[in-house]
Amino acid sequence: MATRYDAVVIGAGPAGEGAAMKLVKEGLRVAVIDQLGEVGGNCAHVGTIPSKALRQTVYNLMRFRRDPLLSRMADIRSVPLSQVLARAHKVIETQVSTHHRFFERNDVDLYFGQAHFEEPNLISVLTPEGITERIGFEHAVIATGSRPYQPRDIDFGHPRVFDSDKILKLDYAVNKLIIYGAGVIGCEYASIFVGLGYKVDLVNTQPQLLSYLDDEIADALSHYLRDLGVLIRNQEEYERVETTNDSVVLHLKSGKKIKADAILWCNGRAGNTETLALEAVGLQANSRGQIAVDEQYRTANPSVFAVGDVIGPPALASAAYDQGRCAAAHITGSLDVPHVDEVPTGIYTIPEISCLGKTEKQLTDAKVPYEVGQSFFRHLARAQISGDVVGMLKILFHRDTREILGIHCFGNNAAEIVHIGQAVMNQPGNSIDYFANTTFNYPTMAEAYRVAALNGMNRLF
Repeated sequence: MATRYDAVVIGAGPAGEGAAMKLVKEGLRVAVIDQLGEVGGNCAHVGTIPSKALRQTVYNLMRFRRDPLLSRMADIRSVPLSQVLARAHKVIETQVSTHHRFFERNDVDLYFGQAHFEEPNLISVLTPEGITERIGFEHAVIATGSRPYQPRDIDFGHPRVFDSDKILKLDYAVNKLIIYGAGVIGCEYASIFVGLGYKVDLVNTQPQLLSYLDDEIADALSHYLRDLGVLIRNQEEYERVETTNDSVVLHLKSGKKIKADAILWCNGRAGNTETLALEAVGLQANSRGQIAVDEQYRTANPSVFAVGDVIGPPALASAAYDQGRCAAAHITGSLDVPHVDEVPTGIYTIPEISCLGKTEKQLTDAKVPYEVGQSFFRHLARAQISGDVVGMLKILFHRDTREILGIHCFGNNAAEIVHIGQAVMNQPGNSIDYFANTTFNYPTMAEAYRVAALNGMNRLF
């Protein structure tokens, strides 16, 4: 006999949590199913949280290395990856415990096991103990996330071939690493591993890194990675990967061959839908396992919604949580959560990148009369004090109305800094004048907004 719920959420990551919390707050009886055996999803266990915790540790080591006084006290290049990852594991434990309490406090029933649809309003859950539980529902939210895409001609079972989930289990010494795929994840790991002292070849299938970014920011990232020692190979595609007991050789279609101790594959992601039996609810995923939705995150089945990485871009934990809340609002009829549109880009390279709004190319193509305000971190007192002098803040604004059209930041804490601009852009009367006429604490990184605003206004005539 099936246990009945008003709504069932498949997946306990950010998207699933956002949906479940909104649904239960609106008075619905809610169940959440996750096959990992813990809440948090891939975000907490193998994605965002562990990789960013690793990044922070490597960033701390790099700052230590830059300081001539501190760097004489120890050889930080001798720190094994296992020790670097130890802090990440502690953060994961804390995050899982915290989010588990959220579900517990709000009386959300948790089921752990593999879920699949049996009938239009029935889900079956196979638990780790081999027990099958059946759950009836009025509405379902699919929030199963994604996993690294693995081409079938590459042996990901080989100990020297990694994807972005498996790399966090690297347990042997590596001198040189190939990273195939120079998207967000590839660039993040390139900056992390070169920061640990590895030799890194970053193979990019595109003409430039992260081409959707503002050109100046993308160029700054390329320049800085090269300055750190990353060898970037643009417009290259793999032909095959050759593996031996102690090395890998990447054969490229251009005829080049690259040899390294290991390869990290970062070329795309696929939605986790293959075990859901979507056909039972009249749905079908695309070739990458992603589900199509409308503006309300409703699938072709009006009782089934999908949110997070499983629906494709932007594939950000921040957006996924809000997508879950928006879907839940449409289920309950509360309609107080807007569709997720303007999401700041957060790229956790070393240093970070974060952007919101239009790029210079987009504005130029649209023939919008804009102006540019810049602030370079090397000129800010706070950056000089901290030693984080690499980076810049760039504000794009309409030269007639002074409306802020885009915020682009490259540098330490860029993902934090961008939210100041985001808050002003979302206010009525959005204007560059706000930054020019606002007193900022000194010394701070936030002061970059005043510097950039005055710099841009000086170009007006």
